[in-house]
Amino acid sequence: MGRTSPHDWESGEGLLGVDDPAEVDAAFERGAGHLGTAVIGLAFNCSLEEASPRIVRAMRLPDIAQRGFAFTAAGTAARLNGALTPELYAALRAEGPGGVADNAIRDTLTFVPFRQLPPWFKWQMVRITVLDKLEYWWTRSEDAVGDAWRALRGRRP
Repeated sequence: MGRTSPHDWESGEGLLGVDDPAEVDAAFERGAGHLGTAVIGLAFNCSLEEASPRIVRAMRLPDIAQRGFAFTAAGTAARLNGALTPELYAALRAEGPGGVADNAIRDTLTFVPFRQLPPWFKWQMVRITVLDKLEYWWTRSEDAVGDAWRALRGRRP
């Protein structure tokens, strides 16, 4: 007999299947581990409104790995719902690009329609698009210069 839950909070096994926000709330209260993993499960198995406050709370965990999983949960929520809550947008904006939130921000920009994005995210979309285009042009110009240099020296590319 034993456990009533198929989720092992000590090892993290089965937490991607978490579908009960109250179970995650209780885990927060007792200081359980693997909360970042659990909120990914909530993103997969619950409504955005149910998962959002728990994802935001997990984004503030002291364990950087679990915080990273919480940001993965935000990206997953954006992928599955095509939207985020105002609290999730605010948490991603507060963390900013270039760090633990970078992939979640890019997922949001990819899966949430541009017209539904808050202004800061629209600016990030423009910024990333311009930077990606500049990087592409820079790489192409490096290739062209290298090809020209080899041609001048009598070598074929």
